[in-house]
Amino acid sequence: MIPEKYATLLFGAILSGLMSLLVSGISTFRATGLSDGFPALWLAAWLTAWLVAFPVVVFVAPLTGKLVRRLTAKRHSASHRQEQRE
Repeated sequence: MIPEKYATLLFGAILSGLMSLLVSGISTFRATGLSDGFPALWLAAWLTAWLVAFPVVVFVAPLTGKLVRRLTAKRHSASHRQEQRE
């Protein structure tokens, strides 16, 4: 089992790996079709994309979390404000 302190890195690795795999596969398919060299081209495109995506996800995820918390309200906050007005 992986220690909990690595959860953020593991999350980033899995998310960036899956997303870059999917996007590079679609892009490679659109560019080349199902050619004989498709798997090798896809693998090369995916590895390049993942090398960029992983550090970006690790860096951007905490910033995104902060932005989401600012853009969303807690449910009890609205009811609490309503109670204060009455």
